[in-house]
Amino acid sequence: MGVGFFILGLALGLGIGVVLYFRHNRQVQRLLQELQRETTDNSLPDLARLRRGIYLTNQQKQQLQQELHNWQQILQQAPIGYLQVDEENQLLWCNDRARELLEIHRWQEGQVCLLLKVVRSYELDRTIEQTRRQQESQTLEWSFYPSRVRETTDMETRAQASPPPRSRALRATTILLPNAQVGVFVEDRQEVISLSQDREQWFSELAHELKTPLTSIRLVSETLQSNLDAPLREWVDRMLVEINRLIQLVQDWLELSQIARNGDRSFKQEPVDLPSLLRSVWQTLEPIAASKELEFSYQGAQKLLVDADEARLHRAFLNIFDNSIGYTPNGGTIQVKVTPLPEKNPSWVQVDVIDSGCGFSEAELPRIFDRLYRGETSRHRPSASQPDAESSSSGSGLGLTIVQEIIQAHGGSITASNHPETGGAWLQIQLLASEEIDRETSDRSAQDE
Repeated sequence: MGVGFFILGLALGLGIGVVLYFRHNRQVQRLLQELQRETTDNSLPDLARLRRGIYLTNQQKQQLQQELHNWQQILQQAPIGYLQVDEENQLLWCNDRARELLEIHRWQEGQVCLLLKVVRSYELDRTIEQTRRQQESQTLEWSFYPSRVRETTDMETRAQASPPPRSRALRATTILLPNAQVGVFVEDRQEVISLSQDREQWFSELAHELKTPLTSIRLVSETLQSNLDAPLREWVDRMLVEINRLIQLVQDWLELSQIARNGDRSFKQEPVDLPSLLRSVWQTLEPIAASKELEFSYQGAQKLLVDADEARLHRAFLNIFDNSIGYTPNGGTIQVKVTPLPEKNPSWVQVDVIDSGCGFSEAELPRIFDRLYRGETSRHRPSASQPDAESSSSGSGLGLTIVQEIIQAHGGSITASNHPETGGAWLQIQLLASEEIDRETSDRSAQDE
């Protein structure tokens, strides 16, 4: 009985051994077949070729490790930060510049840790996830606030030892890597922004200093104008035109600087009836439009509320209409269309302003909203034979720039193009609709049904 079990166990063990032998042999054969593709000498024994393959694999591994080390050394010397995360957003590696910009102090290379735990930036984390979803590079510009936690027992000591962290303006550019990994290049934008702010402050102070002497020159010129004979008065008249243009330039620059510096903080947000405001702006400029026999064509809702600063919005559309009047030929038409966009959440309102002038040239379209830019190609200044023609091209060159700043400060957008039908300038403005008008629109729709 015992001998039978022994023989059965021996047979079972031999069977398992044979199975493992053949399985191991097949694995070796597959490995040898792979090696045959890489080695040209097939006269060597299998064991020698296997050893050669292992040697070549180790050599290739060492080369890859050396290349990785070289690239890391290059990135360590780079003037911008770089970090790399795996498919689970765990930090794999970062250079010293990234540690400095993002204040990564506690993490050490080889440590498994989520990026969000060492860099408290949800904007950066979302951008990395968006890179994976869209399978393309993303760019993020944001203000990074470092998180500094210091353990102290006394609250007053903590307040003195740990001042509020200062924000840093950064730009991140992501790249998608194999195996769902993501690389992130981080640039410091703080110095550029500080220089820009210093420049704005310098120009604002200069413009402010110019106001008083220019006003004095205008008063002297107006006094001379009333005391000179006709031949000499013409020269003073020309001088007054240029003085007034300089004064307008200074005022526009000061207003633009204030809007750019304060943004929407200086705006008084309240529901504004947009169609009523547009008609009011046109009535202000109607005497100029009447001298050119221009027609004002309005299409859209008779009442539509937007959340805005009424005075600022009035200034924006005053600049737009003045620009359209200046470039529309006599007897032309300026079209204004107001269209609600309820399909967007939250609801928006679009305003289309279309003139029947010569439009923008393709070369100047990208620069329409640039400061001090005045198109000289297709939308010319008034000629000497038409000295009384009012046109934005003879203005300060800041009109549309102010418009863009005001619209963007309201959270809206503005684009410029040429209308396919009239060929004239076509400005499209989008503004956030008021919640009150949303309820009114819904009530009216329900009554109609």
